[in-house]
Amino acid sequence: MKRLILASTALAMMMGSTLAADKFLVDMKGPGAGNPFWAAVEAGAMEKGKELGVEVVVMSPPAESDVAAQIAQIEDMITQGLAGIALAPTDPNALAPVVDAAKAKNIPVVFVDTKGTNEGITFIGTDNAAGAKLAADYICGKIEKGSEVAILQGIITQSTGQARATGAKSGLEGCGLKVVAEQTGEWDRAKGQAAMENIITGNPNIKAVFASNDNMALGAVEALKSAGKLADVMVVGFDANPDAAASVLAGEMTATVAQAPKNMGGFGIQALVDLKAGKTIEAVIDTGTVLVDKSNAEQYK
Repeated sequence: MKRLILASTALAMMMGSTLAADKFLVDMKGPGAGNPFWAAVEAGAMEKGKELGVEVVVMSPPAESDVAAQIAQIEDMITQGLAGIALAPTDPNALAPVVDAAKAKNIPVVFVDTKGTNEGITFIGTDNAAGAKLAADYICGKIEKGSEVAILQGIITQSTGQARATGAKSGLEGCGLKVVAEQTGEWDRAKGQAAMENIITGNPNIKAVFASNDNMALGAVEALKSAGKLADVMVVGFDANPDAAASVLAGEMTATVAQAPKNMGGFGIQALVDLKAGKTIEAVIDTGTVLVDKSNAEQYK
């Protein structure tokens, strides 16, 4: 009987080890519920996992600013055993020790959407500076040189927030526009609306606003509607989520920049499976950007 129990225990341990060896974690900055961008990342990861026959677990902190919750999630999952981690870090510096802990256990890691600070780890996502420059160029082509414009920033400690803010500012100032206000909306619709209300109050003559994501852009639209200024101010966002596409088609937002979040999730899982198999992958895998206005917004609804 004792031998049977020991054998059963050993078998259970082997099975658990096998499951852990095929379990890949995608840990996003924010929950998919209520945010089409993260919902698409999750969908891409789950579809690729099914295609490759591996288990995919998708997690996120309750809010994009909840750094401690994301750290705790990953630490807990590392102790359970993982085959790899695709991580969109809420705070790259704060998450660096957790990434190092995973690497110490020979768990492959890739960054998706937001680049981390750890050396030698592949980044899979958008060239955010180039995407923001694309939005800036669009604005430059629609309003007069010398016009006042504003930028709604994301969380500026994240590489994504930094790149979009700097890419937009460089593009807007480079074509002769005046950036008179830069405020953060922390990627949030309500906070974006509040920031836009402040900007309008202090800068009543602005002609355009670049919002670093569509949630904030939609908040800016609400603020401009309430102030009776929507007809006078262009709103250009970033992500091309379905709500933003609908807003563009309705003539509220003027444009947005499309990413490929579904590919981020899918490419992330593929990269981890390849790394686990001993293959070499590129240091940067760019998922690309496209300018979305009324001419092509129907594709993104």
